[in-house]
Amino acid sequence: MNERRIDPADGVVLRATQVAKTYAEGGLRTEVLTDATFSLQRRQSLAIVGASGSGKSTLLHILGGLDTLSAGKVEVDGRELSSLSDAERGRVRNRSLGFIYQFHHLLPEFTALENVCMPLLIRGTRIGAAREQATALLERVGLGARLGHKPSELSGGERQRCAVARALVTRPACVLGDEPTGNLDEANSAQVYALMLELQQEIGTSFVIVTHDKHLAARMDRTLVLHNGVLREVPAAT
Repeated sequence: MNERRIDPADGVVLRATQVAKTYAEGGLRTEVLTDATFSLQRRQSLAIVGASGSGKSTLLHILGGLDTLSAGKVEVDGRELSSLSDAERGRVRNRSLGFIYQFHHLLPEFTALENVCMPLLIRGTRIGAAREQATALLERVGLGARLGHKPSELSGGERQRCAVARALVTRPACVLGDEPTGNLDEANSAQVYALMLELQQEIGTSFVIVTHDKHLAARMDRTLVLHNGVLREVPAAT
């Protein structure tokens, strides 16, 4: 296996270089991404904004190794995803990435505790240690009294806080969020987002968040706009 690791000294946990994505169906070719280039430092938070259908979610899936790119490369915590096998990409996702979606995607047949334990068990953590770590994080997000409740027994805000705990329980280098508060009312959205930022600093992870919420984007360290397949950074306000 030929992996090129990013030098940890430069502090980069995620790097996209001239990422392009083209869909071909019949004789029709659709270019969704033509030049998505950026790097993300440890502990940084970054928002990706753009019109509906501009390719934001596609880019996020490529960054997470859930979709293939047509050109360019993505490096996660020092590993170039396209050089890895499916199994190796799966291990990178489990060890280096966390995911939060608009809809929580919690497993309905499992309790909150079991859902948050799952990423740790997949990486081989012993069940006792996994339960201890998951319990501590669920308590941190205000769900200490709801450990044994299944998703259907939790409110919308509680389900999303559980999803945040699941994404962060492995202490990933980077968390990728696709409209993580888009399915919540304003009060719950603000609560979940504030919690995400607090945990980001406590755990030392980085965030890439796709969002339509201008208020949420404004609270991130950086904002990138995706337009006509090209990613451009918005200068910070002075």
